[in-house]
Amino acid sequence: MTLDDILNAPSPASQWVLQADCEETGLSPDDVKRVMRSRITEMRASIERGLKTDAKSITGMVGWNAKGLWDAPDALGAPLLKRVQAYAMAVNEENARMGRIVAAPTAGSAGTIPGALLGVADHLGLDDDRLVMPLILSAGIGKAISRQMYISGAAGGCQAEIGSSAAMAAAAVTELLGGSSRACVHAASLALMNTIGLVCDPVGGYVEVPCVSRNAFYAVHAVSAAQLALASLESFIPPDEVVTAMAEVGRMMPLELKETAEGGLAQTPTGRRVMADLERGG
Repeated sequence: MTLDDILNAPSPASQWVLQADCEETGLSPDDVKRVMRSRITEMRASIERGLKTDAKSITGMVGWNAKGLWDAPDALGAPLLKRVQAYAMAVNEENARMGRIVAAPTAGSAGTIPGALLGVADHLGLDDDRLVMPLILSAGIGKAISRQMYISGAAGGCQAEIGSSAAMAAAAVTELLGGSSRACVHAASLALMNTIGLVCDPVGGYVEVPCVSRNAFYAVHAVSAAQLALASLESFIPPDEVVTAMAEVGRMMPLELKETAEGGLAQTPTGRRVMADLERGG
């Protein structure tokens, strides 16, 4: 399965992805839909827990961001933006507190898809049954990307992790809003191409800073990509070539920028101080 395969599939793209997955795995369509419904339930539960608590994470670096944003006045008068950001951070702060989340596709990028997809659905008053097929499409987009690059910060920097989740979320939101197969894949491509080069530099080696806020930013990024694609804007570089470029950049990245905490924000004076404090058990 490639992005071009999905792009050229009959609309809705999710139906083609579902059929291809069932042929590959031997599962029935109802089996796959049942799993996806359970994932949506878990995503929603992690959002709800995360918005209600300001309990700190294990390291104390995060834990209050989602609730703080959710409870704050909407300074911009942009309820969708606020909702998408708060939902995304709620999931990732639950992860940082060792709560139950859905890796989508990884724990470090777990907030992007629920932030974007559930955030848009709730903003529009759509029920969770409407999210099942878009979530299936997002899985297909992730599978297509993973054929060229491991979806992890350790393999290809954060571009391979949060970039992939943003692409998956963008395609899902586009289908939720009635986009064609072509529009969905171009939304994914637009989201991915604008994350190329993003490094993985977790402070202290923990998936907290900058990971929690990064999910908030890239959930919005995914919604923006969907909006562009729904207006018939397309990626100038063909989608599969965008994936290839991301993979090549990932292979060129030094190890210091691949989740080792040996570069980037992790090696700022504050980052080094946090690392030393954590090593001392402080």
